[in-house]
Amino acid sequence: MIRIAICLLALSGLAACETVKGAGRDIQKAGTIIEGEAAQTQAGM
Repeated sequence: MIRIAICLLALSGLAACETVKGAGRDIQKAGTIIEGEAAQTQAGM
């Protein structure tokens, strides 16, 4: 029973890491888009 609980905890920890990793990629992509828009706005001034 304890082995099953440990396995479930390990699997949930791995799933959480993947979720955070994906969120980090999304935030980085949004930052890149914002940088591009800012550069275009400055160039147009």
